[in-house]
Amino acid sequence: MIASDELSRRDFMGGGLKLGAAGLAMPFATAALAAKEVKKQKERWQVGCYTRPWAQYDYRVGLDAIAEAGFKYAGLMTAKGKNNLVISVATTPEEAATVGEEVKKRGLKVPSVYGGDIPVGTSLEAGIEGLRKLIDNCAACGCKNLMMGGTGSKELHERYYKAVGECCDYAAEKGMGISVKPHGGLNATGPQCRKTIETVGHKNFGIWYDPGNIFYYSNAELDPVDDAGTVDGLVVGMCVKDYKHPKNVEVTPGTGQVNFRKVMARLKKGGFKRGALVIECLEPGDLKKTLAEAVKAREFVEQLVAAKG
Repeated sequence: MIASDELSRRDFMGGGLKLGAAGLAMPFATAALAAKEVKKQKERWQVGCYTRPWAQYDYRVGLDAIAEAGFKYAGLMTAKGKNNLVISVATTPEEAATVGEEVKKRGLKVPSVYGGDIPVGTSLEAGIEGLRKLIDNCAACGCKNLMMGGTGSKELHERYYKAVGECCDYAAEKGMGISVKPHGGLNATGPQCRKTIETVGHKNFGIWYDPGNIFYYSNAELDPVDDAGTVDGLVVGMCVKDYKHPKNVEVTPGTGQVNFRKVMARLKKGGFKRGALVIECLEPGDLKKTLAEAVKAREFVEQLVAAKG
């Protein structure tokens, strides 16, 4: 009886120790799984910020702030200088290479460049030459995708996209994609952008979605939640841009009218399950305020991609 009691006591204590060890291990295991999921999401989604919120300064000021705000990706867009753009057709190869070095110094990568217009108004040949130069400049700074704004001119529309079509293979050779964003005119909505993509008909040309612009160019009559379903299979990246009526996109994402959770869910359903999510606009202010808004925007987008669905 004593031996039996002793055995039972030992079994109980041993089992308790095992349970205790398992109990202690569970939080660590849960934390490890959570960390693994965060890493997985970071690999799927490149959360970045464009230089646009610092457009009144030299682009290096924007890069400094983007890095300080905790981003690893910087989209190159507007800045003080030539054409008010970081990279454009007017940029020299040497200047583009310098931009690339400045990006690397800060531990950043460039998922997207907006380089302004191309000279199709002169001729198709000039447009192609200008776009090739723009592609060269983007490649020199390590860019992965050239985002184009399209043209609102009916007269130049066919020529513009003919030039794009002629340069898709050239961009692919440089390790880059080309995209068009909803940007007013003849590419203000998802269906218009889809028609443009289908007209060019090249796998290296896609849509860089912009939910804020869907609201902006429709005067808030078209919700991007409803529009997002029209671009299934074509989205390669996204400008994370919010909107407040009337006609205001200078808004920190998550504080305006765009329901990003629903927009992302619909885009994912349509095949956009990985890529760059680059914040374009923030609530304006001085450098200190803009930095704080950039941090808030980064945290919002990181929480957005971490959410299931």
